[in-house]
Amino acid sequence: MSAGFARACGYNGGSPALLEAFEAIRQCGIRQARQEHDKRKAAIDQLKFGEDLFLAAIGPALSAEEAIEDATGFIAFWRNMPRWRQERRLPDLMRARRQLLVARFFRRHGHRLWLREARVNI
Repeated sequence: MSAGFARACGYNGGSPALLEAFEAIRQCGIRQARQEHDKRKAAIDQLKFGEDLFLAAIGPALSAEEAIEDATGFIAFWRNMPRWRQERRLPDLMRARRQLLVARFFRRHGHRLWLREARVNI
């Protein structure tokens, strides 16, 4: 598996030390991707309990579509900033990306989740 990853990265040699290094890089990437997925899933799971929590998370937007529009607008604005300003606005970028993730998820699945939650509470 590590040889395939090394070749995909452009390495064609057969050094065991370098193949081990590529395998370590691959494993680290997999581990980091799983951690990021777990963080995103935890953020979504906290908001599944009701539409009010979702609306509070995307505020001041009043709908998922408006939140997506706001977040994509800010991300485009951030990309056109000078580097020094981007570094100062990094927390805002992270907030916009999180808002985009939440809004996209609940735009697609929110009504079904909240309908199911309402049936359980009846």
